[in-house]
Amino acid sequence: MKTEKEYFAVNPQGNRVEIDMYNAEEKKAQSPMDLLLSALGGCSAVDAVLMMKKKRRTIDDFFIEVEGTRAEGTPAYYTHIEMKFVLVSPDATEEEFAKVVALSVDKYCSVASSLKSEIGYTSEVRRPA
Repeated sequence: MKTEKEYFAVNPQGNRVEIDMYNAEEKKAQSPMDLLLSALGGCSAVDAVLMMKKKRRTIDDFFIEVEGTRAEGTPAYYTHIEMKFVLVSPDATEEEFAKVVALSVDKYCSVASSLKSEIGYTSEVRRPA
């Protein structure tokens, strides 16, 4: 603990993540709930990208937007999480990417499997500019 609103986590390999509980205007790091959304996005991203590469699709860019709706009161857990997967590719199809996204979230992502909340997702393929 650094202060009552600043913490850090270190894994067995020595990698460090800064955490804080400041208001939005004072933020220097992610909150634990932010980290949960980041972990879900990161976990899902790895499998989605690997599966598209296995299909030999060109990946010009890839990102996931993750937003959560929290319950009122305490604990303010996520009641719903919405994920938007965006792939920029000249040769991927909407259908194949949607299947990859579904497999990534519903079958392979350990973080998603660990959550009790409903997880919705969409997918989108963009063409390079």
